[in-house]
Amino acid sequence: MSEAGRVSDSTGNWVDTLAPAWARPYLRLARADRPIGAWLLLLPCWWSAAAAAIAAGHPYPNPWHVLLFFVGAFVMRGAGCTWNDIVDRELDAKVARTRSRPIPSGQVSVQAAALFLALQALVGLMVLAQFNRFTILLGIASLAIVAVYPLAKRVTWWPQIVLGLAFSWGALMGWAAVFAGLGAPALLLYAGSIAWVIGYDTIYAHQDREDDALIGVKSTARLFGRRTRLALLCFYALAVVLIGLSGAAAGAGPVFVIGCVLFGAHLGWQIERLDIDDPDLCLRLFKSNRDAGLILLAALSADALYQFYFV
Repeated sequence: MSEAGRVSDSTGNWVDTLAPAWARPYLRLARADRPIGAWLLLLPCWWSAAAAAIAAGHPYPNPWHVLLFFVGAFVMRGAGCTWNDIVDRELDAKVARTRSRPIPSGQVSVQAAALFLALQALVGLMVLAQFNRFTILLGIASLAIVAVYPLAKRVTWWPQIVLGLAFSWGALMGWAAVFAGLGAPALLLYAGSIAWVIGYDTIYAHQDREDDALIGVKSTARLFGRRTRLALLCFYALAVVLIGLSGAAAGAGPVFVIGCVLFGAHLGWQIERLDIDDPDLCLRLFKSNRDAGLILLAALSADALYQFYFV
């Protein structure tokens, strides 16, 4: 850990330079210094809201829902990371990339982290309460998956599936917020997003492959090993197909199709560039999934506008 208490894979950001010193460990606990995870949690919410707009004949996603999902995703991602760090504090102390996190490094006590978790969860509940009853209950149901995720890597080679179930939940929420129920487009989008998450988190997990092997933590990165490119091809192709079917079921048209192709091309670029023995490259490719998700969001949103005015 550096003099400033920075986490090893996150330096030079606004938390390190602008935040008050007393707040920095808590902001790091919530991963405010690394917002990529919040973006990846948020994007399926926005996809779903845009798909719902297409199905409902609206020209764009509900702006209030868009804002709520933005706040909720960043708050709940922070809560999830706090919970993960509480559960994983002993494992984190054994891994080079994570031993400088606030709890194992002694910057934040477990008790203080638990209080911080409760505060974030309360804000998340306030956001969730703005939706209809079905969406509220659906959001509460996701907490069970979030709770068990940190334990998954101890018992299964497929913890990325559990992460996919949690990080893709927004694909259900955006639809439910509009229709107070679920339909085929939302379920297909959820399944496609899970395949996408398995792919990108496998790339991410290659950063810790050697440390994970030493401490006995399982992951798809360790499971696939040198077959990672083939596995990614399968999961990313499945993601594109399922998301494409979701758009078709929602009534999307040619604008969405073009965007879906571009989304798939971006995923293919990741596979082509991947070197599992280069941790820095793995991190960059993982982060590039925000751009891939924004491409798909732009396609869905533009298609809603196109369908409203020209179809």
